[in-house]
Amino acid sequence: MAVKGGAHQDYNHLDELKKFDDSKMGVKGLVDSGLTSIPRMFVHPTETLSDLKSVARSASQVIPTIDLSGVDSDRRPAIVEQVSHACRKLGFFQIVNHGLPLEVLNRTIAAVKAFHELPTEVKNQWYRRETSTGVAFFSNVDMYKAKAASWRDTLQVRLGPVPSVVDDIPEICRNEILEWSRQASQLVEILMELLCEGLGLNAGKLKEMTFLESKGLVGHYYPHCPQPDLTFGITSHTDPGVLTLLLQDQIGGLQVKHGEEWVEVKPIPGALVINIGDILQILSNDEYKSVDHRVLANPSPDPRVSIAIFFTAGKRDGLYGPFPELVSPEKPALYRQFVLNDYITRFFTKDLADKTLTNYYRI
Repeated sequence: MAVKGGAHQDYNHLDELKKFDDSKMGVKGLVDSGLTSIPRMFVHPTETLSDLKSVARSASQVIPTIDLSGVDSDRRPAIVEQVSHACRKLGFFQIVNHGLPLEVLNRTIAAVKAFHELPTEVKNQWYRRETSTGVAFFSNVDMYKAKAASWRDTLQVRLGPVPSVVDDIPEICRNEILEWSRQASQLVEILMELLCEGLGLNAGKLKEMTFLESKGLVGHYYPHCPQPDLTFGITSHTDPGVLTLLLQDQIGGLQVKHGEEWVEVKPIPGALVINIGDILQILSNDEYKSVDHRVLANPSPDPRVSIAIFFTAGKRDGLYGPFPELVSPEKPALYRQFVLNDYITRFFTKDLADKTLTNYYRI
């Protein structure tokens, strides 16, 4: 498995993927085995790695930090304006003074980290490629479709509309994940109101369309990478849902595409990262932007942990397309309507790095 790029002419990519997958050890297991170079299956093509260094210097001024204190006061219009501007220009922003206690954030990160650091023989009972079960531990959701694997492991937990069986969630992080889901959902309801108001829509529009009901959590673990210039933590992609809420630790590595450059989303203690997904770009008729983002392989000796909750519609058999209120003779609909089930299936049968679904449904 520890074959380096070009070392063997008889290298078989699919065989190496299967060997790694069958071992159920994940990337953390490879690191624990003491390897000093990454297996060839993780080495990305030269053209993908070519812009690793194209990072904007003014990153801290690009991704805004929005203070949510007083969101129900006379500050609300100013907050709506800031959120709307960030969604229209960047698709990403951080929030502070959001009401979720710092100790809850820290406990959640610590619990997910503790799961990933369980012994392989304990952890591998959750290792499965079939993610429709409520709880799954795996490495690279798109491993068999991507050109190369990325340097991360993931714990996935379905939170709604039909949540995972509570006892199926690993005990070491069960209570923390359930509490995080509860608190994060209350916050996202407020954020969805702000997003709607920024489009001139009724504040409850997204909630009425069941976009708070379907949610899934992923707890990513990025162990130290001995050759971070040859691979990624997650390759460039956009999120498929309406909105993503991300809790990240202080290691860093998340980058967002801004023009032709990549900018770093620098960790801020107590902050949460919010980004727009493809569905909301479609619903907003391109007013809000779903943008490419990626995570670099982790050069730090300490692991990086991040926890994302993806929100999408609970109603899977309905038709979705641009909001009628945002369509006019001056700005006709830019997307055709689609059934959400078809949309979700399409997302999970492609390489993460492939073009976004917004391109597929564009008129």
